[in-house]
Amino acid sequence: MKIVIDARESGTSTGRYTDKMIEHMHQLGTKHEVVLLAKAHRRKYLREIAPSFQLVITPFREFSFGEQVGFKKQIEGLRADLVHFPMVQQPVRYRGRVVTTMQDLTTIRFRNPAKNPMVYWIKQQIYKWVNQRAAHKSVAIITPTQFVKDDIVAYTHIKPEKVTVTLESADPIIDKPEPVLDLAGQQYIMYTGRPTPHKNLGRLIEAFALMQSTRPELHLVLVGKKDANYQRHEAKVKSSHIPNVIFTDFVPDAQLRWLYEHCTAYVFPSLSEGFGLPGLEAQIHGAPVVSSNATCLPEVYGDSVAYFDPLSIEDMAAKIGEVVDDPIIRDDLKEKGKQNVAKYSWTHMAEQTLAVYEKALANRRA
Repeated sequence: MKIVIDARESGTSTGRYTDKMIEHMHQLGTKHEVVLLAKAHRRKYLREIAPSFQLVITPFREFSFGEQVGFKKQIEGLRADLVHFPMVQQPVRYRGRVVTTMQDLTTIRFRNPAKNPMVYWIKQQIYKWVNQRAAHKSVAIITPTQFVKDDIVAYTHIKPEKVTVTLESADPIIDKPEPVLDLAGQQYIMYTGRPTPHKNLGRLIEAFALMQSTRPELHLVLVGKKDANYQRHEAKVKSSHIPNVIFTDFVPDAQLRWLYEHCTAYVFPSLSEGFGLPGLEAQIHGAPVVSSNATCLPEVYGDSVAYFDPLSIEDMAAKIGEVVDDPIIRDDLKEKGKQNVAKYSWTHMAEQTLAVYEKALANRRA
């Protein structure tokens, strides 16, 4: 049968799941014809990782009018037996057999101060409807954690048996580590990722400010491309005269690996996650992790991290401080981190996804 996979997100941070799923699905092999719908600039990459899959170029952007009309027509022209949308965005009126991966409901619950409030509110209402529509019209839903499965079942009122959890994974950075010279020999804690409100960086910065009175040599390194939200945090740090906070802007993988390998602790203060990939990536490179206890994170990290209440600046500062001050705790977290990441596999995720396809196709034949 013909399976179409929407790979328009390939090459983005949110599309990493899609790329890994395609790569490992191709390695496993399937008797079905697989067609990838992707943007032109990803042609070379996708042909390298999945040469036997058919590739069809699409010009239609996510969350656009063209997606609802042109992309729908393009998919219908492929006459697929099954279409997999690895993200919730899709032509909502497409009537064919669909599997949808729903990563989390974070966008429904948090606003972005860098966006126009009214425009963002309107988009948020549309996104809520799209989530409901996708959940009900799909023959199967895939989620990255049990927490997200339970959350989606409660939010959309679909049957739990419709949802399959396929745990994701993380990969080591293969580039040779390259020092960030200003930090060589310095003691620092770090975070990497976006600075949107649910990432909770404001409280992390305040917790770090509390720690400065007793640890004046400690630095906080915030890694990520500077956008409007990062600029807000940077302005607040300057106006509050908080020392030793470093905003790196984008760093290449070689430097990111070095930062992981030399940090005193990796801190993940998030209020809402679907899986929590950055913490796993930090663990792969030997960083002790101190994490929020919110949403899915205890499910993914187990006993391999030190947890704090993400709404309590004092608790955050205390738990980070315990790890920073005690090398025995750090060594224990490093060892537990290695054991934790060994539990996750992109290959297993791809196997589970193919099993979801087979069940969906079997139901179609029946």
